[in-house]
Amino acid sequence: MITICHNPRCSKSRETLALVQQVSSQKNLQLVVVDYQKSPLDEAQLRLLQQQLGIPVRAMLRTNEVPYGELKLAVADDQTVFAALASHPVLLQRPVVIYQGKAMIARPPEQVLSLFQEDIKVTS
Repeated sequence: MITICHNPRCSKSRETLALVQQVSSQKNLQLVVVDYQKSPLDEAQLRLLQQQLGIPVRAMLRTNEVPYGELKLAVADDQTVFAALASHPVLLQRPVVIYQGKAMIARPPEQVLSLFQEDIKVTS
């Protein structure tokens, strides 16, 4: 199974979704698309995602979003950052793809292909 935390209004997220759809079709894998703005991740899910990403929680933040400044997240502790991500899903970097217990922020979109075996061929 492949899961993508997707924002349909984001061009990079749409590009990544198209690539992941090709991979899921080629590998005959179920694809789960989560519109994380409509169905926000809770703190427990965000903590698991952070572990799967293997990055600090701060690297999951979109620092150009209004809540980032309003909540003073530049100086916040990790617990506050997790709570902010759960309460304000717009703060989550996107898109995020999860496959076999590993996750990646797919920016640029082509980077997502490194999550999968090298025998995947993507057509343009």
